[in-house]
Amino acid sequence: MTELALVKPGGKGQVQSLARAFGLLETVAEAGVGLGLSHIAARMGLAPSTTHRLLNSMRDLGYVENDPTTGLWSVGLQAFRVGNAYLHKRDFVSQARPFMKKLVAEVGETVNMAILDQDNVVFIAQVECAEVMRMAVPIGRRGPLHASAVGKAILATLTTGEARDIMGRIDFTALTVKTHRNMTALTADLAGVRRRGYALDEEEQSLGMRCIAAPIFDEHQDAIAAISISGPTVRLTDNDIESAGQAVMTAAADITRSIGGQQKK
Repeated sequence: MTELALVKPGGKGQVQSLARAFGLLETVAEAGVGLGLSHIAARMGLAPSTTHRLLNSMRDLGYVENDPTTGLWSVGLQAFRVGNAYLHKRDFVSQARPFMKKLVAEVGETVNMAILDQDNVVFIAQVECAEVMRMAVPIGRRGPLHASAVGKAILATLTTGEARDIMGRIDFTALTVKTHRNMTALTADLAGVRRRGYALDEEEQSLGMRCIAAPIFDEHQDAIAAISISGPTVRLTDNDIESAGQAVMTAAADITRSIGGQQKK
């Protein structure tokens, strides 16, 4: 039985435990890469023993995860599932699916949708193509911001200051020989994204795979997500990039209009 269930319904202890649990979840989520127990306790102003007991309860429920190697705590899958209810309320994922299916039919490659979360992207929807060799990303998986087309598509819409703040938290892990290794290289890439209107992942996350992405905007002209097509470079060739990029931008613009959003000028 978890601590959250050890108090009487309606009691002050229950309210306090819930407040602490939500505070812990927000603290862990803001860190992005994970936090140690002592750091979490210090930020929350709680005793380490109390913090550990609450975190263990939240881990049992799936809201946080603990890396047994590093001891760091991070957000769990259940937190994503609960947060995903917001997407269903707004329903832009459902509204986007017809346009995603149309894009798959047009380019013949898998289409993904992702949102920005701290210094990562989280994939929230997918329509797979019929090809035997295709890129399939599990819904809810996190991806590297610096090595993904969807991440760069969103990052390129931010102000210089906002983008630099986020890039300053990236560790620039080299996933392939083509991965950007520092902020200077990524910043130069983002300039190209702004000129073209779409972002590219040129085998930066996986050799032999190419992705092309464009942002989706809300009514405030803020990028709330991005969609991408992903496929092997033997099918999605250099000669296909321009036409495929235009197709992705068109689909993103159609989704933006369908949810009442406005393209950023």
